[in-house]
Amino acid sequence: MLSIAVIKKYQPKIIGITGSVGKTSSKEAIFSVIKKNWRVRRSIKNYNNEIGVPLTILNQDTGGKSIVAWIKIVIAGLKLLVFKNKKYPQILVLEMGADKPGDIKYLTSIAPPDISVLIAIGRSHLQNFGKIEETAKEKASILTPLTKKGFAILNNDDKRVAALAEQTKGNVLTYGKSEDSDIQIDNIKIIKQKHIYGTSFDLNFEGGTWPVFLPQVLGKQHALAIASACTVGLALGMDPESIIKNLAHYQAARGRTNVLLGIKNSLVIDDSYNSSPMSSKMVIDTLAEMKTEGSKIIVFGDMLELGASTEEQHQKIGKYIADTDVDYLFVVGERARDVRRGAIKAGMSEDKIYHFPSTTQAGLFLQDRIKEGDVILVKGSRGMKMEQVVYEIMARPWEADDFLVGPVR
Repeated sequence: MLSIAVIKKYQPKIIGITGSVGKTSSKEAIFSVIKKNWRVRRSIKNYNNEIGVPLTILNQDTGGKSIVAWIKIVIAGLKLLVFKNKKYPQILVLEMGADKPGDIKYLTSIAPPDISVLIAIGRSHLQNFGKIEETAKEKASILTPLTKKGFAILNNDDKRVAALAEQTKGNVLTYGKSEDSDIQIDNIKIIKQKHIYGTSFDLNFEGGTWPVFLPQVLGKQHALAIASACTVGLALGMDPESIIKNLAHYQAARGRTNVLLGIKNSLVIDDSYNSSPMSSKMVIDTLAEMKTEGSKIIVFGDMLELGASTEEQHQKIGKYIADTDVDYLFVVGERARDVRRGAIKAGMSEDKIYHFPSTTQAGLFLQDRIKEGDVILVKGSRGMKMEQVVYEIMARPWEADDFLVGPVR
């Protein structure tokens, strides 16, 4: 296989990242921390599977349905083997996704990590894994290739992840809010600085405390992503000052709690890239923490690939929303009807809940009801294409190609 041969020839250091949520944010944070010190390449788009990881190694985009394009990719790979590319990355930062059992084992056989980052274990892809214990087993397999010189970077706040510290040959470094973490996060807040919403927090490590503010990026998950990146920096031997300085380059990936200006001087939180019970609760908590001048509105699309627990998990999210100070709930899709049911059972008024079969209908309906100062959270699984809702209510829709996670009409 070309990608395996390229790895063997150039021997880049491999940073492998997996988890039920937060892989892309962690990847972007790691890239921002280390890119000034080494030649680094990271996964692009959603290149985290058996096709995407090899393409990243070869520095190629997908060939799609074009045979000619795939032939060109093979030729590019052969050139890397025949000729020495002096600009080939010293470090590859690779997302490693798992849709079914065996995926992580296969990806690590292509690119065995020197540093394995395990972010969180939650209820995603249960349609193929059945139980969360099987998901945990699969995610944990990213630690298997580590040698005694390698590093396992573990989220200390996730009990299932933290418990894996005893199951790796590598050195263990941890991050999280727990005081016994190697890099501890503290004082996480959603605040405004100079009229810009963002996330502020403190990083405690190596005997010092560093305050951080991430403008136009919202939520605990980004603080955790930054902490994971700082921990990787320590594993690579970087000093704290360099790590903190490089954090200034961090930008959230598209569709990951990005803050956009909405119509009528409203604010849109675009979290449309994907959805799971764990990530949904995180972003709902973020909205609940915000101090707003207008209403808080959630537009929630179907969560996919939850298997037999689909109805239960959607109803639980509905209850979770009802227990916050959200003013209006818009649900999109057939499965999301259960979000509505769960919210009503938990006491939310039916008059404040609306259901739509399509994203376009939801977006157009919202246009007439948004008022100045409102904050609208848009969340849903990738297959729901919730970015269409964002497009309908963003103040500058002509910039959609620059900010949204996918194409819109």
